[in-house]
Amino acid sequence: MDYLDKLEAEAIHILREVAGQFQRPALLFSGGKDSIALTRLAEKAFRPGKFPFPLVHVDTGHNFQEVLDFRDKLAASLGERLIVRRVEDTIRERGLQEPGGKYPSRNPLQTYTLLDVIEEFEFDACIGGARRDEEKARAKERIFSVRDDFGQWDPKRQRPELWNIYNGRIQKGENVRVFPISNWTELDVWNYIQRENIELPSIYFAHERQCVVLPSGQLLGLSEHITVEDTDEVVTRQVRFRTVGDSTCTAAVPSDAATLDDIIQDILVAKVSERGATRLDDQLSETGMEDRKRNGYF
Repeated sequence: MDYLDKLEAEAIHILREVAGQFQRPALLFSGGKDSIALTRLAEKAFRPGKFPFPLVHVDTGHNFQEVLDFRDKLAASLGERLIVRRVEDTIRERGLQEPGGKYPSRNPLQTYTLLDVIEEFEFDACIGGARRDEEKARAKERIFSVRDDFGQWDPKRQRPELWNIYNGRIQKGENVRVFPISNWTELDVWNYIQRENIELPSIYFAHERQCVVLPSGQLLGLSEHITVEDTDEVVTRQVRFRTVGDSTCTAAVPSDAATLDDIIQDILVAKVSERGATRLDDQLSETGMEDRKRNGYF
């Protein structure tokens, strides 16, 4: 077995543990590369049967259209149930304040929608594609990460996971967030995508896009969700996206990488993690991600 075989076997084992230990699991599916890789792993874990969980997407309304179109196409081709819940509905129903400013990210409001959909369907486990190399708060988390009945994460309640034994016992109202590819890196994901010949949204590959040049020098793709002022510098550049969060807080990277081989070479020489390089919401504070996780964010 090579290292990808070992990572794949571990992830399949985790997915089967979820199916065996929980009554109402769900796979959080955004249409991004990590969740797409998870669907391939789920196919290997459960085919020819159906997945023992639905696909669930919390749609902020600020997502890239290319990703949404791919999400729907993949769910249809898999023949699996896709549940979509929208942050804008949560804003209206809960009377939440719509974020303002030039780049109004709804990412902090995702938490409310996620907790609502967990309560609506009584999910006791939510599978996601987070990896430890993404961000330092991610690295604190176990593969089975327990959340209390308010959906909150307490790093002091982490359970030991010795010899690949995962403890999914929870009290009523609690749930577990499960990360089958926690031990993978960004490079591992791309090597797996290449090996498995997995189709991806076109946004991951180099293309021309109009972008606003931020004060930091980062390139934010133009969309109807951001405010462009006369003083803003707007350029057309050859770019791709390393991660596909909200269009209002996910910067593109200059790149000519048009193939998987090209992307892998890009990553081999990259000096900054994908979130560190492109996710503006993670750069608001030193503990931005951890604060959101404590409040129920995935």
